[in-house]
Amino acid sequence: MRAPVKAFIAEQLAGSPAHLRARSWSGFDAGFSKALAARGWVGVGIPKQYGGAGLDPFSRFVLVEELLAAGAPVAAHWFADRQSAPLILHYGSEAQRTSFLPRICRGELFFCIGMSEPNSGSDLASVRSRAERVPGGWKLNGQKIWTTYAHKSHYMIALIRTSGTSEDRQQGLSQFLVDLSLPGVTVNPIKLGTGDSDFNEVFFEDVILPEDALVGTEGNGWQQVNAELAFERSGPERIYSSLVLLDLWASLLGGDPTPDEAARLGRMLARLAPLRAMSVAMTGLLAAGQSPLTEAALFKDAGTALEQQIPAEIADAIAARPDRAADPELLRTLAYLMQLNHVFSLRGGTREILRGMIARGLGLR
Repeated sequence: MRAPVKAFIAEQLAGSPAHLRARSWSGFDAGFSKALAARGWVGVGIPKQYGGAGLDPFSRFVLVEELLAAGAPVAAHWFADRQSAPLILHYGSEAQRTSFLPRICRGELFFCIGMSEPNSGSDLASVRSRAERVPGGWKLNGQKIWTTYAHKSHYMIALIRTSGTSEDRQQGLSQFLVDLSLPGVTVNPIKLGTGDSDFNEVFFEDVILPEDALVGTEGNGWQQVNAELAFERSGPERIYSSLVLLDLWASLLGGDPTPDEAARLGRMLARLAPLRAMSVAMTGLLAAGQSPLTEAALFKDAGTALEQQIPAEIADAIAARPDRAADPELLRTLAYLMQLNHVFSLRGGTREILRGMIARGLGLR
């Protein structure tokens, strides 16, 4: 699968500078996503009866790895492909599968993920947004924050409380398909220090959802979202966010690195290789129908630490040998990632939350 994917990406990204490619899975390009879908490469793991390619998880791994390594702008279809479509496939009704999955696979429907809330952060069990039953459906009130590309998405899959209170923790949580064009939905972009506005806060004020907006079983949202997080935290996107920069720097070293530069590059590659092997192994667990929550938390914690280390190491290497700073594209790419890399250990679950999950998985708490 790699050869045709590489050729497609090379054609699509011809002339794209490294500082733009460094955005990769935060780079939104609906045209690129639709071109990818036209090749059958969105929803590759979705069965053919629902518009997908019906391929195994390892095929998707190859596809995702090549896209991220090259720095392709995948954000438009990313969350629908990685999380929303598998969730709907496994937990949704047949009507939801036939309605949503073919449009996701055609690159026509973009999703965002509604998990975090103000004053909750990565503590998803404390969510307070609430949906109450009303004649013919549900009435939704509440707020989500740090919702990536909500302002450009058609739907959100939101974790919402349907019974009890936030003190009940995991009990009483459900997931809903929320049409973001409905009355009462307000999306406000949050501007980052990089100048990007991919994060958003989303408000729900008396939003009326149809009965079939519920995904899966009422009250089963916690179990469902944990399965979703296993997909979110186990892929190569948790180790490749700085790879465009690493490739560019390594190419500029050519065949004449100093001992310090060679040692830095060696350390980064020595950490990258086993992390990639971990991601491949978790793909195998997912393919076998398992939900590797502890493994995914461990992988993400270690992977995002490496993603943060790469720009810092390269910045130190340039400081030690200023003549390497002569390449303006290297400096643009480095500057962008140095402004962004603190986010790597926040998105998808903070380091503290992940280490708590690891401790529970190991029976230490």
